[in-house]
Amino acid sequence: MTAGRPWRGVLVAITTPFRDDLGVDFDRLQEHVRWLAEAGCHGVTPCASVGEYRALSDDERADVVRATVQAAPPGCAVLPGVGGYGSRQSRRWAEQAAAAGAHGVLAPPPDGYPAGDADVVAHYREVTAVGLPVVAHNDPYDTRVDLTPELLARVAETDGIVAVEEFSGDVRRVHRIRDLCPHVDVLAGADDVLLELVLCGARGWVAGLSNALPRQALRLYDLCVAGDLARALPLYAELHPAFGWRSRPEAVQAIKLAMDCAGRFGGRCRPPRGPLAGPAAARLRRDLVRALSTTVDPVTDGRPR
Repeated sequence: MTAGRPWRGVLVAITTPFRDDLGVDFDRLQEHVRWLAEAGCHGVTPCASVGEYRALSDDERADVVRATVQAAPPGCAVLPGVGGYGSRQSRRWAEQAAAAGAHGVLAPPPDGYPAGDADVVAHYREVTAVGLPVVAHNDPYDTRVDLTPELLARVAETDGIVAVEEFSGDVRRVHRIRDLCPHVDVLAGADDVLLELVLCGARGWVAGLSNALPRQALRLYDLCVAGDLARALPLYAELHPAFGWRSRPEAVQAIKLAMDCAGRFGGRCRPPRGPLAGPAAARLRRDLVRALSTTVDPVTDGRPR
């Protein structure tokens, strides 16, 4: 974790593990946080879309954040997702994150409502009022609101907006964001445009498949930051089929199955999400075998972020 900038580097949007009875398995959750930190990840993001936050009760969601903060070792940032249907709900989750000891929050626009620009700006003012650094989360496919660079520039006039996780897949937005609000860091969201975004200036990555492939992902990120295309491009080509699952509607199921394939515990999703099955599951397994077969040099301390 970079002092003063906990949103930079490789943050893993962690899954929420469930027991057979679909209750939250807090022991496995905390073990996974520690495992990712030991692998070299700079931080974790619980209760984002990968964490199935919409399927958690309020008590479960608060407990997941607290358990994550408790498990994260020194140097591992925790930035919980604070998505909510309304601004009051998102502010309440930001307050809960602050009380739990989180280092910042990941905040999408209002959930489930195609809010207008003024509504979106007001929403982020509510979240930033809590005082934690806020990473805006732009996934127009999930939230029905597109934080275009122009709208983000309006949002970023509010103190406390430090970065945006860009999940639109449009690499050109990095340049427009830099022009309109240069004080806002861009973080890669979709795994399958990681190389392109980092080479264009992204300062971090909110990663999904890193739940199963942290060392491979960290090595790729290091090579991208260093501009070492001779080694980054071949590794990216091997990882890219697996990374592409992050951008699919069944991303959560795919990430959990990928974890199972990698010898971790992914487990079940809560309904309405069913398991990845049939040809899709077979393809995911092939993609994971390919990704796991890559040779990864040891990750060193002190890598650039």
